[in-house]
Amino acid sequence: MQVKMGVANGTKPTMKQEPDPQVLPKAERRRFSAEYKLRIVTEADGCIEHGQIGELLRREGLYSSHLTKWRRQRDEGTLGQKRGRKPDPQAAEVKRLQRENEQLRARLERAEHIIDVQKKLAQLLGTSLDETPGSESL
Repeated sequence: MQVKMGVANGTKPTMKQEPDPQVLPKAERRRFSAEYKLRIVTEADGCIEHGQIGELLRREGLYSSHLTKWRRQRDEGTLGQKRGRKPDPQAAEVKRLQRENEQLRARLERAEHIIDVQKKLAQLLGTSLDETPGSESL
């Protein structure tokens, strides 16, 4: 980087930095769609003459490692999957158990409410809940 001294407003010298022409901006990572990858792999599989695959790779600006990786992904069935962390296999089970827990809590709350109503009704009628019509002893 070149540094030039300058005078701002005629009072103080200032440092002015010019960008270095030798430094290139950081290249952006290329992204390939699943359709593009599949098209290139099928086109490469159709190459039968010597040098056709190299010609294809040069024309598309690709490396042979791209082709190898994409073929492996196609064979595994993961060609269109996103990169990054894989979902936790236990997360779905935890969600299911939490949902089931909430449903059981709601059922328990309804059952407790019904029991409270039965107790109040038994008090109003003057009977005990322990006495049932079929449980009289002989």
